[in-house]
Amino acid sequence: MARRAEARAAQLLADCGVFSPPVNVERLVRHQGAMVSRSSFKDGDVSGMLLRRDGQSPVIGVNDSQPPLRQRFTIAHELGHLLLHPGREVVLDRPVRINLRDGLSSTATDREEIEANAFAASLLMPADMVREQLVLLPVAIRQDPDRCTTALAERFEVSASAMGFRLINLGLVS
Repeated sequence: MARRAEARAAQLLADCGVFSPPVNVERLVRHQGAMVSRSSFKDGDVSGMLLRRDGQSPVIGVNDSQPPLRQRFTIAHELGHLLLHPGREVVLDRPVRINLRDGLSSTATDREEIEANAFAASLLMPADMVREQLVLLPVAIRQDPDRCTTALAERFEVSASAMGFRLINLGLVS
């Protein structure tokens, strides 16, 4: 599951010629023929959603009341759903398919949510780029896990917690 997400993210980055951080996630969304729409959601727990309607461009909705770095991860997460998952059909005035990102998304209980999170992490913090940037840090920063995580998070424009999880998952810190 994570392997599939990582491979799909790497392919998208290669297709778009992205070889250094930070990844312009909105450009990648446009490359897939989708668009990003920001607005405040009534349910503050919902970070984003993906809406697919037959014959129309997919729309990634993002809760703009959340911090910008979270919005970047949400966009990448929803892009993962677009590329990896069919979504659930909901009938409004006509059938549409949606994926929601909410508090449950980060609890690692749903296979599609886990895979979308893995895709987002792989897209925003590609393993090769993280390793390249890590060795470019001064030794004093590399030897301090908190400073290292913060420095890399700034370079990749992600939260320190997202970078911390990525470094652990890549086996670069314990």
